[in-house]
Amino acid sequence: MLTVLGFAMIATFLVLIMMKKMSPIAALVLIPALFCVAVGQGAQLGDYVIDGVGKLAPTAAMLMFAIVYFGVMIDVGLFDPIVRAILRFCKADPVRVVVGTAVLAATVSLDGDGSTTFMITVSAMYPLYKRLGMSLVVLTGVAATANGVMNTLPWGGPTARAATALKLDAGDIFVPMIPALAVGLLFVIALAYVLGRRERKRIGYLTLDQALAHETADESVLVGSGGGKGEGEDRAARRTGGAAGASGDAPAGEGAGAAAGDAGAPGFQGLDPHRATLRPRLYWFNAALTVGLLAAMILELLPIPVLFLIGAALALTVNYPRPAEQKERLAAHADNVLNVSGMVFAAAVFTGVLTGTGMVKHMADWLVGAIPDAMGPHMALVTGLLSLPLTYFMSNDGFYFGVLPVLAEAGAAHGVSPLEIARASLVGQALHMSSPLVPAVYVLVGMAKVEFGDHTRFTVKWAALTSLVVLAAAVLFGIV
Repeated sequence: MLTVLGFAMIATFLVLIMMKKMSPIAALVLIPALFCVAVGQGAQLGDYVIDGVGKLAPTAAMLMFAIVYFGVMIDVGLFDPIVRAILRFCKADPVRVVVGTAVLAATVSLDGDGSTTFMITVSAMYPLYKRLGMSLVVLTGVAATANGVMNTLPWGGPTARAATALKLDAGDIFVPMIPALAVGLLFVIALAYVLGRRERKRIGYLTLDQALAHETADESVLVGSGGGKGEGEDRAARRTGGAAGASGDAPAGEGAGAAAGDAGAPGFQGLDPHRATLRPRLYWFNAALTVGLLAAMILELLPIPVLFLIGAALALTVNYPRPAEQKERLAAHADNVLNVSGMVFAAAVFTGVLTGTGMVKHMADWLVGAIPDAMGPHMALVTGLLSLPLTYFMSNDGFYFGVLPVLAEAGAAHGVSPLEIARASLVGQALHMSSPLVPAVYVLVGMAKVEFGDHTRFTVKWAALTSLVVLAAAVLFGIV
């Protein structure tokens, strides 16, 4: 009964948010509360929620202060050189823009933290997507999938959890998986190329003036193309030239050349080069502070929430000594902080009910029990396949500490090494990073102004395919 209700609760949640019948926060709170009452444990709902909130509170604190920290770093101009470099590479070609998104997300993912990866990637790429009229779900989908592949780094979380759960060395798990993960990353870049071609076909070769998107008042970091035109001339360009570019009436060679020329023009910037928040004299201090913060995270000198709390306080104090300026910067990022932290605490209700009622355990036991005995010698492959739905529908902690030991024990009975089981368990991470139970994904969709349901509909199929490619490569190379 709990197994059926567990799957029904997850299915109900996904259907409602994908059909946009409920907001993610409302669905994360109300649906599990309803199912908790349905299983006859409504009296314990408070305990389950408090337990879930307690477990996710450090994550919420980390995200809150990480958003403030990286928001300040964006304000002061730390990432402006990265943005300019990406713009020079991407120009106005949608193919380059999407491939650049994948490369940037994968590169920044080396810090092992999804939320920081998404903040930097979206901050750099969002203006260009808006300028060219490109689909923002392509941005979120490619960034999430690339980060999911890189999330398997030993300091990223899943590998360390697998090593702890099965009492293995993280290096023994991760190093042999590198070829398969490299194939997965190449597949993400190839996927980005294909999606970029689709975007190019949809919008054509546009000049930046033709594709200039309407800017809302709250998008303060975005500026015009800076090509010397006034607002009226920009609007005229959109009315007259935009239609021809989008319809493909102009020769392809001319469109490509114009796009490249405009994007490379000195006037175009993704971030306002004259914004009042810039602190160019403190650039190297901010760079050193950020590198030191990421190094401390990797070395685990202090808990990550504490590091970001200290980092945010230092960044605000040094860059904006006046309390009024600090208050202004905090207010500027309050919207993102509230949305993300609220989503995390709402997710605590969902995970608290799933765990407290025993639904997760019954679902895992049912799935493991459904494996035929004949599949015993192939438990590594089975583990890899199960990692896709299980890491999507439950937290990494629940999968690696609750399900993986059971799978490893079943594999050991058929002579399958725990190392193979552990390696196979990593392949589902590309899909896991778009799970509604991953707090960082709300940073991604929130900053990109994308509905979570739209992101889910677009991303799940590509992320699942990426995970299957990693699994196939692991089997082909004899890793699992």
